[in-house]
Amino acid sequence: MAEIGVHARTLPGLPDAHAAIPVWNAENWYFEDFEPGDRIRSIRRTISEGESMLFNSLVMDHHPYVSDERFASEEGVFGRRLVAGAMVFSYGLGLAATNCLNSFSYGYDRLRFIAPVFIGDTIYTIRENLAKEVKDHRFGKVRVSYSVFKGEGEQVLYCEHLMTALYRDPEPFRAEADAVLAAKREAKKNA
Repeated sequence: MAEIGVHARTLPGLPDAHAAIPVWNAENWYFEDFEPGDRIRSIRRTISEGESMLFNSLVMDHHPYVSDERFASEEGVFGRRLVAGAMVFSYGLGLAATNCLNSFSYGYDRLRFIAPVFIGDTIYTIRENLAKEVKDHRFGKVRVSYSVFKGEGEQVLYCEHLMTALYRDPEPFRAEADAVLAAKREAKKNA
């Protein structure tokens, strides 16, 4: 497994002695460093009433299931207020997200809200590297899953994050990248 949070990265304006210190929660991983099957587990996090309502206000989500205690408890299907799904998604990914300085979000697939999360629930996330493939001459694509759980291990959310990651050394990927790009040009021409 690639190491997390041990990489130094120089930044303009830092003294050399400071630049040599590893950056907290930041990685210098390249495409070659992502190994399918590697997994990490986050710490746990309890979602409070105040932060739930603040999130709802920030994103203008005032659905009665997330913002109206009386409706949720008296008329709602679950008998209590939910945490907004977008908040569970954001927190779940944030708990296990790394700050890789050489990868960039490409999108999300297969997002599923599997079970409700309520105010006061404690969640944690397991992140797994699923696959990687050559994309072009600079980047590969990496697929990572995020499985969010609450309590004693009840899964509440699943999604797959697609990322591009720079090659440390693009040369070993050149022939495959040429083939990938030629196939894309051909498909576009025949479309």
